Amino acid sequence: MTRLRRPVAASFTVAVAALAGLVLSTAPAGAAETGRYVALGDSYASAPLVPVQTGQPAGCLRSTHNYPSLVAKGLGITDVRDVTCGGATTKDMTSAQPVTGGSNPPQLDAVTVDAALVSVTIGGNDIGFGEIIQQCATRSPLKPTGSACKDFYTSGGTDQLAQRIEQTAPKIRAVLSGIADRAPDAKVVVVGYPAILPDSGPGCFPVVPFSPGDVAYLRSTEKALNAMIADEAGSAGAVFVDTYTPSIGHDVCQVPGTKWIEGLVPTAPAAPVHPNSLGTAGQAAAVLDTLGVRA
Repeated sequence: MTRLRRPVAASFTVAVAALAGLVLSTAPAGAAETGRYVALGDSYASAPLVPVQTGQPAGCLRSTHNYPSLVAKGLGITDVRDVTCGGATTKDMTSAQPVTGGSNPPQLDAVTVDAALVSVTIGGNDIGFGEIIQQCATRSPLKPTGSACKDFYTSGGTDQLAQRIEQTAPKIRAVLSGIADRAPDAKVVVVGYPAILPDSGPGCFPVVPFSPGDVAYLRSTEKALNAMIADEAGSAGAVFVDTYTPSIGHDVCQVPGTKWIEGLVPTAPAAPVHPNSLGTAGQAAAVLDTLGVRA
């Protein structure tokens, strides 16, 4: 059994603990939207630890350079309500979310009839994103040539993560219905999750401590989550934004300056296993491109 060197293992432990704590101008020609823009979602929308952190409550870890901020700038929209919050689930769309330093009000409260554009990234925490990373970072190194994390989540013959995705679908549906009820004339964009692990190949163990078998399993799980979210968006008449495809080749295994997603031990200001500033720019570019506006 291959063992990680103690300093590296300690770094992973600190990073995993930090991750668990999250859980987590002038308009250009052809600008598609005017009016109020409301941004909803979890840490993949709020961009924890990406400079500059702002907003209330502070525990939401909301960045002035998250993708909603960059989308608003690209569209020339100045009337923005960004209520994204690290650790948010679909439940926090209609219930207050306790965080360090206070409580984030129900996110759907920000959606009013005068909203012209609403973006939302949600679902990852419903299936247990932080828990999954923690479990896999702990279990996978114990069997670097096996698939200990996959074995854990599929023991007994049932894929727990596939089941969680299925159970999250009606929750996504309810969120999109809630947006439509509150702002029936708004354009709604549902932003998917970018590629966290390489789109092919074995990954980069032990730098990212997931065995090849677990990399394949986690990759397929993320793709299944994105596919479910895209299906729900389509059924609701919303626009799905694919951030996975443009982020291929910018995953956690890439070098600094190329990666959009930081690893368990970040090399740029960002939370572990979350978008850095290159990642938020890539997310924003995908949204703007989907809206017909070149970044």
